[in-house]
Amino acid sequence: MQATTGRVTRRRVRTRAKLLEAAFAVFAAKGFGRVSIEEICEAAGYSRGAFYSNFSSLDELFFALYQERAELIAGQVAGALALDGPGLDVPAAVDRVTDVLLLDRDWLLVKTDFLVHAARHPEVARTLLEHRARLRGAIADRLARARGRTPLPAVLGGTDGAAHAVVAAYDGVTVQLLLDRDAEHARAWLKQLLTALLTDGSGTLGHVQN
Repeated sequence: MQATTGRVTRRRVRTRAKLLEAAFAVFAAKGFGRVSIEEICEAAGYSRGAFYSNFSSLDELFFALYQERAELIAGQVAGALALDGPGLDVPAAVDRVTDVLLLDRDWLLVKTDFLVHAARHPEVARTLLEHRARLRGAIADRLARARGRTPLPAVLGGTDGAAHAVVAAYDGVTVQLLLDRDAEHARAWLKQLLTALLTDGSGTLGHVQN
């Protein structure tokens, strides 16, 4: 019985993962609101029954997909920021973070769809705000741990303000990326913005008031 249950559980996990993978591709190509359950099932190679054994609706699947990808990216950002040890090499950290954040245009399309969806549904918006707060928290925590060795410009008002500025810069640059599809230009521009925000703008570390 336990072996059978284990096989069923593993199969269900694989089925859910394939549905999410297929949904990501379909949502990125067509946009949320223009996709049917049948299209996702066809892309994943499953029946509607398999879909409904994992998700009650497209909204639930979309929400699960966003959470999965958002948590992955938050982890990647935290990992990129942790590679310098106790200190923080700002230019190197900016390079790593922008590589993580800007490589996947399909993710930006899905994320934008989710943002619009959340703007019309307060309960979804709360979850999106929680995710963004966790992402900012990971950035602020890393900046705080390096603060003694890597001062921040005083105008940011501390690590929380710096984390808000980093996420705001990313949001702005990705809008342009979605329109012009020029990832290299967007990456270069984001690196310039983040370097200016986290230093004095010339690559020389700024000073912060306690």
